[in-house]
Amino acid sequence: MNVVGFAGYSGAGKTTLIEAVIALFAQGGARIGVVKHAHHRFDIDHEGKDSWRHRKAGATEVLVASDRRLALMREFAAPQELSVHALIAELDPTLDWVLVEGFRGADLPKIEIWRAPSPDFSGHPARYPDDAQVIAICTDQADSLPAPSALPVLDWSQPATVVAWLRQNVELFRYTPPLPARSG
Repeated sequence: MNVVGFAGYSGAGKTTLIEAVIALFAQGGARIGVVKHAHHRFDIDHEGKDSWRHRKAGATEVLVASDRRLALMREFAAPQELSVHALIAELDPTLDWVLVEGFRGADLPKIEIWRAPSPDFSGHPARYPDDAQVIAICTDQADSLPAPSALPVLDWSQPATVVAWLRQNVELFRYTPPLPARSG
């Protein structure tokens, strides 16, 4: 399994790029998984559906399965932030690639999505100068990067180039789960 993070601020175009990268990998026959960080209270279930009713009645876990898909909803008694590694462990280990979106601080190799300020996007500080896990920058304006860098710079509008770069550098993304902390 290969794992790559896509880091960037909301509105920078992470989801748009990842969607295109998924499609290109899938066209080539790769099996793709995604780990996406969601903020606050999100819900994939809908009021009135059986699974929603079961959760509202107090079920801690509801697993819904058909011959086409499986979804597991797990309620936490108290808020908790799971590590990206715990979430990756929930996925099928035979996936070819796992694309991680939204875990900016994760200890994974990452491509930073950095967009230049524009009328539609206010812009944000870059992470690559201070985050050693950022191994490439994907941007819409390479000549506007806020700090010089020796990192590869990829064109945000060319997802095929991003996929080609990932394939050429696959050894950087081979996933090894961290060892559990030793006690005592």
